[in-house]
Amino acid sequence: MKIKIKSQQDWWAGLMFIAFGVFFIVVALGTPEFFDKMVGSRIIPGYQMGSSVRMGPAYFPVVLGGLLAFLGLLVLLDSIVEEGPKVAKFHFRPLLFIAVSSLAFAYLLKPLGLALASIALVFISAYGGHEFKWKEVAIMSVVLVIFSVLVFVKGLSLPFPICPDFIEVCPIR
Repeated sequence: MKIKIKSQQDWWAGLMFIAFGVFFIVVALGTPEFFDKMVGSRIIPGYQMGSSVRMGPAYFPVVLGGLLAFLGLLVLLDSIVEEGPKVAKFHFRPLLFIAVSSLAFAYLLKPLGLALASIALVFISAYGGHEFKWKEVAIMSVVLVIFSVLVFVKGLSLPFPICPDFIEVCPIR
């Protein structure tokens, strides 16, 4: 019986999800015993699984890895059943600007603070899109700064600097 793949994107996405799920399960639990016997030593030691009442360090990655692998199986089966879109052209620009914005945020967080680093993150990543509207991006950056300060600094008490180092009295504190 020959399987006809109707959606290439879903096929490869399903395989990727399954591979990542199995990878996290193997890293959390360790390599299987039969594999270790073939190699001659324990490659990945793994962690204790525990139970749902008393969870060990491997419990969370195994459950999430299992869910990811199951989701991958569903996507993989869907690629055989349902016709997918034609393969679209790969756009490198959004990927590049999102990576650059993440790096900029990481490097700007300490010297410029959470507020300005978040604004830089939003503006740089939005510039990678197919349309860039100053007003929308400015509103989005203000909303993200307010949300970030309330959740991470006030709510979770994470020690992020809010304002730049060169401002002595931060009005947002």
